[in-house]
Amino acid sequence: MPEQSNDYRVVVFGAGGVGKSSLVLRFVKGTFRESYIPTIEDTYRQVISSNKTICTLQITDTTGSHQFPAMQRLSISKGHAFILVYSVSSRQSLEELKPIWQTIKEIKGTELPNIPVMLAGNKCDESPEIREVSAAEGQAQAQTWGVSFMETSAKTNHNVTQLFQELLNMEKNRNVSLQVDGKGKKKKEKVVKEGGEASASGREKCLVM
Repeated sequence: MPEQSNDYRVVVFGAGGVGKSSLVLRFVKGTFRESYIPTIEDTYRQVISSNKTICTLQITDTTGSHQFPAMQRLSISKGHAFILVYSVSSRQSLEELKPIWQTIKEIKGTELPNIPVMLAGNKCDESPEIREVSAAEGQAQAQTWGVSFMETSAKTNHNVTQLFQELLNMEKNRNVSLQVDGKGKKKKEKVVKEGGEASASGREKCLVM
């Protein structure tokens, strides 16, 4: 079980290019970038409410690569909730979530029924001609796993805030909400490989051993 702290940790998983970073950036900063920049691991923080007190929502945007299994397992072990993202225009991206789900089940074990998990079919703004996964298929996969489902579009901001709010609504151990008094500060830090470049903000650099 993750250690108790004032952080509420949400981990976002998915194959490369499905829009994980775009969803997180749209939610945290209200922005959307057209270009694709592969992620190793980014962490975003936002002030939320937990049991009527101030809490930090920590969102970990993970790599879409399979090259960092240790980082993946560490993120799962520390996570309080999970968002599994695929692109509705890529059936393969939905298939690639299956081993991640198995790893979550393995690590969380008996805790899993009490852990909020959302399956998100992103890029629902894409034209029907290039859609490979229907909403019904996404819902069916979510039901198979026993998780909640929602289609989203980071580009048009469709269901982005709703995705995160629904995830928090599923938390059974404490009352967490995006609504807080005042405007919460948001910040970003980036994890880079040893010998890599420092984060764009220059505030913090963590080395992955």
